[in-house]
Amino acid sequence: MTAVPRPAPCPDVVIRPSSDADVAAMIAIYEHHIRRGVGDTGDFEEERLLPDDLKRRRKTMRRKRLPHLVAERHGAVAGYAYAVPFRKRPAYRFTLKHSIYVHPEHLHAGIGRRLLPALIEACAAGGYRQMIGYIDARNEASLRLHEACGFVRVGYLAAVGYKYGRWSDSVMVQCKLGTGSDDQPPPRWSPASPRDGGEWSDR
Repeated sequence: MTAVPRPAPCPDVVIRPSSDADVAAMIAIYEHHIRRGVGDTGDFEEERLLPDDLKRRRKTMRRKRLPHLVAERHGAVAGYAYAVPFRKRPAYRFTLKHSIYVHPEHLHAGIGRRLLPALIEACAAGGYRQMIGYIDARNEASLRLHEACGFVRVGYLAAVGYKYGRWSDSVMVQCKLGTGSDDQPPPRWSPASPRDGGEWSDR
């Protein structure tokens, strides 16, 4: 089983599940990263993220038992991270795609080093086996963070994004969760179901 990276020392940071009360702060963080043109995970979303949209996303993730975490520092949301299915087809049900964003005023404070390992651990505990990320190739800080947390570079997508008058490359990274592909998953078990008395799926 892959060891979860040890969180960086940052005693004033609390990692917890997000709530609807965090929505405004998360949207402010997200919009900062979109405006500056280099997203932590290679996102190129043109439309604004509205509060109701984010609340619906969180509700969907809770229903599927997918983690949506925030890092709280000095009582304020300093960053957030979440994971969604990598693809919709059942064959990919053990693989997730993640995003992580840190507030610009809390950069270099160890927020990412606390958030990302917590997300990895939560996804592994949910029965998932692989985590994928897409990072803007110019975002060296995010690439270093992911490599420190066990991700490896598995692909380079040249000129797949266009924003702010330039083409952007994306680096695809991957991290094994739990035992990864070392063994078989329980037969007919869906990782979106709770482990104790959860539902079983034939898909």
